[in-house]
Amino acid sequence: MDNKKIGKLIADLRKKQGITQQELGDKVGVGFRAVSKWERGLTLPDISIINELSKILGISSDELLTGKIN
Repeated sequence: MDNKKIGKLIADLRKKQGITQQELGDKVGVGFRAVSKWERGLTLPDISIINELSKILGISSDELLTGKIN
């Protein structure tokens, strides 16, 4: 897994939907600082929220974890 690719994908899809880091964090139960860390490639989302995050972003969990849309 490439943290930077995954982070860029999360950021791009979040911005495309017009939601803030805070709003995305609220939807999956984390703070905006966690979302910021994902988007900068410093950390990855916890496995327990991958499915919910994927649904919100409109992609599959496989696409999220590879950092590319098929």
